[in-house]
Formats: sequence, structure tokens, C-alpha cells
Amino acid sequence: MTIAGRINAMVVAIVITMSMLVSGFASVREYRLERDRLLELLTDEVVRRPDLSLYLYFDNDQALRSTLLSLVSPSPVQYGIVYRAQGGLVMRVPDDPGLGVPDIPTLREGLSAADNGLRSLDGQGESVSSGLPGALMGADRYFHLTLPITSAVNPLSEKVSQEAFLLAATRPEAEKIRHVIGYLHLAVNQRGLLLEVLPGIAWVVAACVTFAVLCLMLSLSLTRRITSPISRLAKLADGIASGKLEEPVKVTGGGEVEEIAAILNGVITGISNYKKEMDVDHQLLSMKVEERTSQLSKRNQELNTAVKQVTRTKNRLRKMAYYDALTSLPNRRLFTEQLSLLLKLAQRNKQTLALLFLDLDNFKRINDSLGHSAGDLLLREVGQRLSKCVRDSDVVAHYADPTAEIDVSRLGGDEFTVVLNDLDAPESVGVVAERLILALSEPMLIDGHELVITPSIGIAIAPEHANEVEGLLRCSDTAMYHAKASGKSTYLVYESSMEEAGLDRLTLENDLRKAMDNDELVLFYQPQVDTRSGKVMGAEALLRWMHPEQGLIPPFKFIPLAEEMGLIGEMGDWVIREACKQVQTFAKKGVSLPKVAVNVSALQFTSSFTRRVKSILEELAVDPATLELELTEGVVMGDTNASVQALAELKDLGVSLSIDDFGTGYSSLSYLSRFPLDELKIDRSFVIEANNSEQGASLVRAIIAMAQSLGLELVAEGVETDEQYEFMTTAGAHVIQGYMFSQPVPAEKLEPLLAPWHFQQQIAQLESRIHR
Repeated sequence: MTIAGRINAMVVAIVITMSMLVSGFASVREYRLERDRLLELLTDEVVRRPDLSLYLYFDNDQALRSTLLSLVSPSPVQYGIVYRAQGGLVMRVPDDPGLGVPDIPTLREGLSAADNGLRSLDGQGESVSSGLPGALMGADRYFHLTLPITSAVNPLSEKVSQEAFLLAATRPEAEKIRHVIGYLHLAVNQRGLLLEVLPGIAWVVAACVTFAVLCLMLSLSLTRRITSPISRLAKLADGIASGKLEEPVKVTGGGEVEEIAAILNGVITGISNYKKEMDVDHQLLSMKVEERTSQLSKRNQELNTAVKQVTRTKNRLRKMAYYDALTSLPNRRLFTEQLSLLLKLAQRNKQTLALLFLDLDNFKRINDSLGHSAGDLLLREVGQRLSKCVRDSDVVAHYADPTAEIDVSRLGGDEFTVVLNDLDAPESVGVVAERLILALSEPMLIDGHELVITPSIGIAIAPEHANEVEGLLRCSDTAMYHAKASGKSTYLVYESSMEEAGLDRLTLENDLRKAMDNDELVLFYQPQVDTRSGKVMGAEALLRWMHPEQGLIPPFKFIPLAEEMGLIGEMGDWVIREACKQVQTFAKKGVSLPKVAVNVSALQFTSSFTRRVKSILEELAVDPATLELELTEGVVMGDTNASVQALAELKDLGVSLSIDDFGTGYSSLSYLSRFPLDELKIDRSFVIEANNSEQGASLVRAIIAMAQSLGLELVAEGVETDEQYEFMTTAGAHVIQGYMFSQPVPAEKLEPLLAPWHFQQQIAQLESRIHR
């Protein structure tokens, strides 16, 4: 190739390359500017159109369609869709866009509710490039712009008028508090956007082509002028090379050849230097790009890790704040919030809602007997059973709205709640309550123990009984306490008459808390008489409450209340201390009371009970043999091994142990030989039945024979008639406690009864009447 051809080829290559680069950069820039301009225009148009939220809030489809048509009028905008905030479709323009439309969760993935969304997707919903190359590669590629439609009015609140809606939008605080009520989805076709900017790109290409043609023409003209002297120089050089010219030849033509050579050398040198600079710049740029890419990748990984940690922490904090750690049920806070919302919805839709308040019967006894770990396992099992029971019924009868999934909550301790929303009839609540009682009444295997737990359920119905959370809870709680009082393991619907009884109970609770401080508690004593000698073998200390206004209150009214309030431990210790003091008082007067018997509650018989008894005995310096503790079968049968150890420790103190109400509880005879007992008391019910039936008489004889074979002392309580006295003494029970000899009396009236001869004459008269 000649020099002229090489020069022309080099010029053409340079011009074409530069034209392509300029055209490419200009086309990309023009497309990007047009894309950003159109998307910004659409976004600004939506922001400037507050009537969108008005039309969407009041379901004005005609105005909404007109507004949507104006937004899709630019030719690149393929279609527009309006969604509800929950994702429900409201309207699309045109009605059939003729292509697959991505769902709103895909378009809004990773965005908060108030963020604008922009996704570049192809026809299969895959993310693609958003630049000019993407528009050239396929006609099915779209920019999916999702814009939140906001309002100053909360869509969950009650409907407001248009005037109120517009007034709320004009308030200063409306710019600070915005509620997302829907989303506008606009699809911009990338190929259509390219067609919009194609005229501008064509002008740039035409200018570049014109520039290239001019450069080529100029190059041809210059090469023609340059190559002529160069050709002559080449011929001269050939001549010199062939040796035909020995003398130097001066080339004519003025200084043009030297100038051209200098220019060419300068051009070659300049091109070489430029290429080196370009190589160095390209190498530096590549290093910078690689470094920045590595930094961005690392930062992206750190950001993703941080997002995951924040999400996990947020979920963990929400669970800690709103859910019970033991049963995983909603706690009191979440329950209150959801119940408040359900009450508003029920009131708005004129629906009936019921609240069931459950309290587990005798749960504290399980905690005290088997330990708190077993109680926790029991609560977890109760929560699971309640959840399963309510979940099945929700689908069938109770939940018209499947999204309102509030069913069971744990308020704390052994209290649970069940909310029944959208009831078809108030009578349905009783069916559900019976189902819950039946589900919980099935035996539970907890730590190797088969336990049966029953609930007491109080029911309150909205709006009949209350329309707010606190009122509904108060009514259901009141009904629950009445259910407990009526026998437990049942349910009661709230009635207004329960309030008065609840107020009386509350008054009694407050007075009971002050009773010990005000010295209102007193002990009565009922003597236990040996019919063979007429002597008093001991006396049972019976607690009474001398109320300043109501007078003497029997124990069956306030002892269960003290157990529920957690006062029974302190009250029981007071009884032991006062009984021991009374024995000491009698001794100082020279009056002998061999022993005093004190009843022990199941809730009082804890792991620290033995230590407290020992402390009282040491404090008063009283002979432990004068103290007898009467335990029911239920007290010692909760945890057999622990009970054996506790009774052995009491026995080591020198205290006498008696089983009270024998035969009315577990009726397990094997424990009598395992426990270090001293005495067995025959319950009053057996004493009465012994004279009414032969079967009852046989049972009492068997109990007496068994006690005698085990070396246990016998006390028959509740003996009131000559027939009962005759049967018991004939059968072998010679120590009698009952109205036959004395009713429970204060200490000052007990003192004369302790004289050794006091009951001898009465016993002689009884024997005379019996054998007459």
C-alpha cells in the first residue's frame, strides 16, 4: 500500500472511530436524559395530582380513569394500574394491556410503604438493564414505576366526607403525617422510549457522518499534495541506494519536503505519545474501576449482613414485646391492641364479639407440689390445646374475616383469653366454652405425672356488656370469679348482678388484709376427750375472724379467699404461733393441755414449711410434743418423695403428725405405712354414715382396724349423738371430738374443760343411757 493510501486509511479509521464513539455516547446520554425526564415528569405529575387519593378513597372510578388516561397519554407509557394499599386491584388503563403484568409484591419488594419504586423487567419478569443497550435488545422490556398514593386521612378510621378529606389535606400537619392508601403502577416501554429519542440520535449520527466525509475529502487533497514530493524523494533514495548517485543530490522544492517530513515526524511522534498516554490512562482507569468495584462489592455485602441482622433483631424485639415467652401466645399488650381494633371493627360493622376469660383451677397447688418447671410445662400444653381448639372453630363458625386471626392470648400466670369475633348468635359462645372445658379436661402427662386441669370461664359480650377493652375485661373477669365460686370447671356469662357480689368480695379482701394487723383473728378450741379416762387428750385450734362490722365470720368464707390472695402462709404461721403461746399460758396457770392440733393448708405445706415451724418452736421455747399438725391427704400426696422427707424432718423436731379427713381424698392406703404418722382422724361424714348404713359401719370398722394394726392413734370427729358415741367407742375409737362434749370455744372457755374430772360425770351418764 502506498503512503497516500496508508494516510487516507489511517485518517478514515480515526474519523470513523471518533464518530462512532461520539454517536454512541451522545445516543446513550440522550436516551438516559429522556428516560429520567419522562420518569421525573410522571412522578411530579402524580405528586401534583392530590385528586388521585380523593378519587381512590371515595371509589370515584370515572374520575380515577380520566386521571389515569392523562398519565398514560405519553406514547412510551404502555399502561397504568391503580392498587389498594393491601395489593387489591382497583383499575387498569387500558383494560387489557395485552401482556403479562408483574404483581405489586414483586414490584415493591424491599421497599417501605412510602418509597417510590422503579424496576426494569422483561416479559418474563426478570430484571434487565435499564440503559440504551437494553432497549435495543428487546421490545418487551419495561420500566415499572410504582408510586404511593398518600392521604392525610387514615383509611382504617371511619369514613369521612369529601369536605373533611380535603380539609385534612390542607392542614399543616398533613405534610408530616401521610397514610398510604394505594399505589399507581405505570409501565414505560423501553423500545418506545428509544423511538422518542431516535430523531435526536439521528441528528447526531448525521453530523458525525458529515464530519467524517469532510475529513476524508481533506485527507485526499492533502495526500495528493504530499505524495508528489515524497515520490520524488523516494526515487532519489532508490537511486542513492542503488549506488547510481555518488554525489549528494540536492532536492529542489524549497523547504516543503523538510516541512512535510517534520510534520509527519511530528504527527508520528504525537500519535505515539498520545497512544502511550491513552494506555497509561486506560490502565489507571481500569485499576480505579477494579478498586471501586471491589469496595462496592464489599460494602454491599456488609450492608446485606447489616440488613439481615437488623431484620432479625427487629423480629426478635417484636416477639419479645408482643408475645409471651413461655407459651408463644400474644401477651397482654398485643392482646389489648388487637382487641381494641376488633371492638372498633365490630362496632362499625354492627357485629357481636365475645371475650372468654379463663383461669386454671387450683394451678397454684400444682406449682407448689410439682415445682414451677412442671407448672410452665402445663401452661404451655394448655396454650397449645386452646390454640388448636379455637383454630378449628374459627374456620367453621366464628371468623367471617380470615385476616383477623386473634384467637387465644395469655395475660399472665394461669390466665388466658379467647376472643370470638363476628358471632352468628350469642348462644354460640356457650358451645365454644364447653369445647374448651372438654379439651382442657383431658389428662396431661407432665414430668411423669398424669394431671387433670379444669378452667373456670367468664364470658362478656360486646356491645351488650361493654364496648371498650377495660370494660369487657372487667366484666369477663367478674364472671370468671363467679364461675369459680359456683364450683369451678364451668362457665358463666356476665350479669349486672355480679357487680354487687364482686364489690362485696373486694371489700372482704381488703378487710382480710388488715385483719392480722388489727388483731381481728382469734382461735377457738374444740377438746378431744378420751372416753376411757374422761381426760382431755388435746384440742384442735380452729381459726375464726371477728369482723368489726359483720361479727364472727366462719373459716369456710375467708380461708379459700386467703389461699387465693397468698395470705394463707402468713396466716398459718400465725395460727401455729398463737396455739403454742396458748399452751404456754395454760401451763403458767397450772392447767395441762397435752397437745394442740393445727390444720395445715395445702398451699402452706411448701419446702420452707419445716424451717418455719422449727423457727416458731425455738422462738417460743415450747415443747414440740405439744404441737400436732393435721394434714389432709392431698397435702402429702403431691410429691411423695418430697412429702416423706418433709414429714421426716417434722418428726425429727418432735412434732406429732395427724392425717385429717382420712378417706375423703386419694384413699390410697399404701402411704400410711410410708409416712411417719402418729394419728388418724375419722372424718365426720364417715361417723354419720356409720349409723345410717351397714356398709358405712363396715368401712369405719375397717379404718379403725387398719389404724390399730399400724399403731396409729384414733380420733373420731363430728360425734354428736348417743348412737354415734356408742358405735365409735364400741368399734375401738375412744378419743372423741365433737358437739357431744363441746363446740369450738375461746381459750378462756376451754380452760375449765381441761380439768381432769370435767367430762367424767358426762361420760358416766352416757354409758348409763347406752347400757340401760
